[in-house]
Amino acid sequence: MNDYRISAGSIGSSVETQDFVDTLSSTRDPSHPGKNYFTGNEPVIVTRAPGRLDVMGGIADYSGSLVLQLPLAYATHVAIQKVDSTNLRVLSLGGSEQRYFEIELAELLSNNHSPIDYDDALRRFAESSDQWAAHVIGAVLVLMHERDFRCERGAHILIKSSVPEGKGVSSSAAIEVASMQAIATAFEVDLAPTELATFCQKVENLVAGAPSGIMDQMTSACGEENKLLELLCQPDVLLGSLTLPEELQLWGIDSGVRHSVGGADYGTVRTAAFMGYRIIAEIAQLPTSTAQAGKVEITDSKWLGYLANITPAEFEDSYDKVLPNQLRGDVFLDRYQGITDKVTSVNPATVYPVRQATRHPIYENHRVGSFASILKNWRGLEQAPQLGTLMFESHQSYSDCGLGSEATDLIVKLVNEFLDDGLFGARITGGGSGGTVAVLGCVNSGPVIEKVRRLFQKQTGHEPLIISGSSSGAAIFDFLKLEKLTTATNSTAV
Repeated sequence: MNDYRISAGSIGSSVETQDFVDTLSSTRDPSHPGKNYFTGNEPVIVTRAPGRLDVMGGIADYSGSLVLQLPLAYATHVAIQKVDSTNLRVLSLGGSEQRYFEIELAELLSNNHSPIDYDDALRRFAESSDQWAAHVIGAVLVLMHERDFRCERGAHILIKSSVPEGKGVSSSAAIEVASMQAIATAFEVDLAPTELATFCQKVENLVAGAPSGIMDQMTSACGEENKLLELLCQPDVLLGSLTLPEELQLWGIDSGVRHSVGGADYGTVRTAAFMGYRIIAEIAQLPTSTAQAGKVEITDSKWLGYLANITPAEFEDSYDKVLPNQLRGDVFLDRYQGITDKVTSVNPATVYPVRQATRHPIYENHRVGSFASILKNWRGLEQAPQLGTLMFESHQSYSDCGLGSEATDLIVKLVNEFLDDGLFGARITGGGSGGTVAVLGCVNSGPVIEKVRRLFQKQTGHEPLIISGSSSGAAIFDFLKLEKLTTATNSTAV
C-alpha cells in the first residue's frame, strides 16, 4: 500500500501482517469493481487478533474453572476506514471466496433511536445467510449498548483470517476481537484489554448466538507469545501468563470433524452442568428464587455461583451419588423451575447427562490447578509425564460427557503409542465433538508428530492440519494507523 504511511504502530517482523497491509491497495470495492475498497484521505486502522489452543480447562470455563490457553500464530487481521455514508460495509477475504455484507446504520436503531435489543439482532442474523457478519456488526451494537456509542458515520471494514474455521481453535473470537479493536480505535472508544474481551463475549453470546465462555476472547485479546494465559473464569480474573518450559512444545492436530461451539452437544452439556448446580443448591439448602420462566437466582456465598469452587472431595462426599445420571428437561423444570445460566435454556424434551456434566468442571478445575502448579514449580522433563496424565484424564472426562468423537479419540490413542518417543499427553479441545486435539511433547518431537499425522491419515483418509506456533494477543499488537502520504509526517513508508 505504497500511497500510505504508518503514522502509528509497527508491523515488526510479521510477514502475515505485511501481506495484509499490501493487500489493501489491491482490494476492490464489491459494489464498484473498478474502485478501491479504501479511498479518500481518512486513515486506515489495522488490528490483529490470534486464535487459541485450549491446553487445559475447555468447557469448564462457564462453570468458573481455571483455564490455560495458548495464543496461536494463526490470526485475523481487520482494516477499517471511516466514510461519509450511512452504512457499514464488511468484506471478508477468507476462505475460497469473498463474502460481503452491508447494513444501514438505521437498522441498528429502534423507533426511538436507541440501539435495537440484542434479541432483535440475534433473530435478524439467525434468519439470514449472512450470520457470519454478526461477529463484526455485533461489535458496533455492543458498543452502543455498553458504552452509549453513537455511530454517526459509516465505515468500510476488511477482514482476512488464517485461523482455521470449525476446528475448535476460536476463529470466531479472533474475528470478534480484531473487529472490536478496530472499530473502537477508529471511532475513539477507549477499551481496556479485559473489557475488549468481555464485550466480544457479548457479541458471541448475544448477537451471534453461541453460548461460549470467556476464555476464547480473553486469550485472543490478552495472550502473550509462547505463554499460557492463566484465567480464572469467575467471570474473568486474569491471573497472568505462564511461560512454557523451553523443553516442551504444544501442537494442535485437526481431526477433520467440524467443530461448532453453537452445536447441540456443547449446549446440552453446558445446560446439564447448570442443572446439576441447581440440584446441588437445593441439597445444600441455598436460598433460591424464580427470576423468570426457566431461570432462577441462587444466593450462594459458599461457592459464589460456580461449580468449579466445589472440591472433588466435597462433591464425592455429598453430591455425586444423589445426582441423576440423566434427567429429562420437563421433569427438571417441574421440580426445580430453571437454571441460572443466562445464555442457555432447558429444553423440556431433551434428556440431559446431568451427573457427568456436573462432575466435569469440578474435576477439571482441580486438574488445571495441578497442571499450572507443575509449570510454576518446573524442575525438568521428569515432570512432563504428570502433565500428560492430566491431559489424558481431561480428554476422558470430555468423552464421559458425550463430547468425544471417534476421530479425536484416535489421535489421542496414537499419541499414547508414542509416549516413549517424546510425546507426553493429548486432549480434545474447546467445545469438543470433533475439532482439534492439543498435544504436548518435547520441543524436538516434530518428527514424532509427523508420524502421528501419517498414521491418522492412513487410518481415516483425512490429512490433518498440524497447528503450531504462537503470537501475542490484540492488546499487545495494539493497532496500525495508515495515512495518506500527503498527510503523514514523521512516519514510516509501508
